[in-house]
Amino acid sequence: LHSHVCCSTIHNSQDIECPSIDEWINKLWYIYTMEYYSAIMKNTIMAFAGKWMKLENIMLSEISQSQKTRGRIILLISG
Repeated sequence: LHSHVCCSTIHNSQDIECPSIDEWINKLWYIYTMEYYSAIMKNTIMAFAGKWMKLENIMLSEISQSQKTRGRIILLISG
């Protein structure tokens, strides 16, 4: 889930850029939403819930870490 892990794959071009943490979170949220509605339609919501509980904790951790970093940058800039 960490952006540096996803960017460490082999690339043949120097033009490829790593997505930001926010972009990864948005993509994961989209996947989560689609799988959630699919699980509801298939009546397999419990299997879905177990699968994504750990991911939710990781996403929240990444969000809070991203916000902490932004806060530190603002503090450094302002003062």
